[in-house]
Amino acid sequence: MRKLLAATLGVLSAIGGFVDIGDLVAAGQAGARFGMGHAWVLLLGVVGICAYAEMAGRIAAVSGRAVFDLIRERLGPRLALFNLVASYLVTVLTLAAELGGVALALQLLSRVSYLLWVPVAAFAVWLVLWRMRFQLMERVFGLTGLTLFVFAVALFWLPTDWGALARGALQPGAAGQGWAVYWFVAVALFASTVSPYEVFFFSSGGVEESWTAADLADARSSVLIGFPVGGLLALSVLATSAVVSHPTGVTLSSLDQVALPVVIAFGGVGLVIAALAFFAVTFGAALETGLSAAYTAAQYFGWQWGKRVSPRDAARFHSVLLVSVLLGVLVLGTTVDPVRLTEYMLVASAVALPLTYLPILIVANDRTYLGDRVNGPALNLLGAVFLVVIVAASLAAIPLAVTTGMGR
Repeated sequence: MRKLLAATLGVLSAIGGFVDIGDLVAAGQAGARFGMGHAWVLLLGVVGICAYAEMAGRIAAVSGRAVFDLIRERLGPRLALFNLVASYLVTVLTLAAELGGVALALQLLSRVSYLLWVPVAAFAVWLVLWRMRFQLMERVFGLTGLTLFVFAVALFWLPTDWGALARGALQPGAAGQGWAVYWFVAVALFASTVSPYEVFFFSSGGVEESWTAADLADARSSVLIGFPVGGLLALSVLATSAVVSHPTGVTLSSLDQVALPVVIAFGGVGLVIAALAFFAVTFGAALETGLSAAYTAAQYFGWQWGKRVSPRDAARFHSVLLVSVLLGVLVLGTTVDPVRLTEYMLVASAVALPLTYLPILIVANDRTYLGDRVNGPALNLLGAVFLVVIVAASLAAIPLAVTTGMGR
């Protein structure tokens, strides 16, 4: 139990990176259109995000400072400002999508239009961010997000052809839809697993919890338990979609279609459980993205920051937090479909990936901050290979989006 509680920061971080609105949409669509053909993307994402989250957690524990704080100091204010602007815009766009996901989950439960739930969701997110202690927030929403395991249970409950699933994962194909669309979906799914704000949140969370070098074991447990669990949850969404929706040729465009496998398995009770799971993971991701937006701004400008600090003592940090939530509401106020917004958000996230991960690799090799705790050769090799994949995804995102009409 101690290990599980120590890992809840990693679970909550993984909620943002693996099973937020982005992955519910991307994994559901990937499974429906290509079966298990994108399972390798999730495996790649798990390996890569574990490597970089470990770096981010180690940086926070050894230096006592968050990653973005050191990025500004290490790269200089001009380059870091460009990083800040890009990261903040993508994070606010992601926050809007997550608030939309919360509203859609409430619509599934109530049949009341999601637009009416948006201000309610935003107020609830802000209230939790304002009033709930960080560790309590981390444990409540990190653990309730595990209700998404209902998809894994449904996979065993459904008449699943395990041999066909294995063949689909080991022999991916375009399934008659074209390789350009296949790779567009792969890039979108990859971006959903390694969202730019994710490691910033994890690193800042380590500072919030006052990690020191003595806490490195707990930090690694958080990474090595939390993120693989997130990957498993995402894989279960993809697999159930492959079992139920792929044979029919349906292209998913709503969260109730993502929930269909659980509904088929468990009926009306399944719909309620799936809706609650969607609410838990999107609400947790909204908390994470809201905090990440405020963290990066405060750390760049050198303001006092942290949930542990009262609004009176960290007024600018809490103001950015509130403004970010309000901007998310304004985006949804245009009546943009949250699922379509999520698709565009994933493309923007893919483009911004190198701005997040290259600086982390640089700082993780700087003895000024880490002393003898810098990366070893094996981790540097893994980080460099993963960075090549990130750059490739970033360069391919917009051309693939244009040529495929956003995968249509």
